[in-house]
Amino acid sequence: QVQLVQSGGGLVQAGDTLRLSCILSGRPFNTFGMGWFRQVPGKEREFLATISAFGERTYYANSVKGRFTSSRDNAKNTAYLQMNSLKPEDTAVYYCAARYFTESSLLDDYDFWGQGTQVTVSS
Repeated sequence: QVQLVQSGGGLVQAGDTLRLSCILSGRPFNTFGMGWFRQVPGKEREFLATISAFGERTYYANSVKGRFTSSRDNAKNTAYLQMNSLKPEDTAVYYCAARYFTESSLLDDYDFWGQGTQVTVSS
């Protein structure tokens, strides 16, 4: 059974950096494309970034392009989201997700989800 466990959220100030981690267990990590999403209350879950199974391709939402970086370490079964120059509007619950074989920007394409981690950016 595939499980995703997230860590790394917290309370930071505007302009700070934060790195989220997502560890996958239960299947070979390099068979999954990984995605990052976020959600604020009352809004739909928003796509942020996706990375291919071996990390050779990444794709970002315009809202985070140039500030956020998606990466992965297949030897550690871990995906990362490096978030720089954080803004108060980045405050949300952040989710990692996994889908078999390929990456995607579409929420419904994902098969497995992490538990979510709160990121709060104060002004």
